[in-house]
Amino acid sequence: MDMGRDPRDLTGESVELVYQLTVEDFTAALKARRRVSRSGRRQLWMFGVAVFFAAVAVAVSLAGGESVPLPLIAGLIMAVLLLMFQPWLMARQFHRHTERRGVFRATVTDVGVSVVTDDSSTSINWTVQPRYRETPDAFFLFSSDKNAVGVTLLPKRGLADPTDADRLRAILDAHALRV
Repeated sequence: MDMGRDPRDLTGESVELVYQLTVEDFTAALKARRRVSRSGRRQLWMFGVAVFFAAVAVAVSLAGGESVPLPLIAGLIMAVLLLMFQPWLMARQFHRHTERRGVFRATVTDVGVSVVTDDSSTSINWTVQPRYRETPDAFFLFSSDKNAVGVTLLPKRGLADPTDADRLRAILDAHALRV
């Protein structure tokens, strides 16, 4: 029995997922993380600032009848492209690392999440990752630190039955904050 919890909170529910992670899973997780982490929100803010300065530089140059300095435009375009493609570039790196792990088997219970692969296993209590975000294709669990360093990916395609998504959502709502 878990002495730290009210026994009425323990429903005995569990949901299992079996999946292999893809680049798209990691891209979606990194995009979701951008919305919940301080550093991610800062990156989005920087994207807006870069676009603003690009627009101002073009407007000033055109208003003065001068051409826009090529290095300025090239630098701003490069900054915008890097900010846009950063999640995908990072996702490719994460995927290369995890594809060696093989099939992931995750079990979500009232205690937390356990993930087992062909060569490793980990258990995460709800106090470690108390926040989650749902997208049409997955659930993402995040650590409580301001930059959401810890992330667990739970793709919905890993569910045995589509109705398991409702059960999984109920467990997450009972133990984690939806962000």
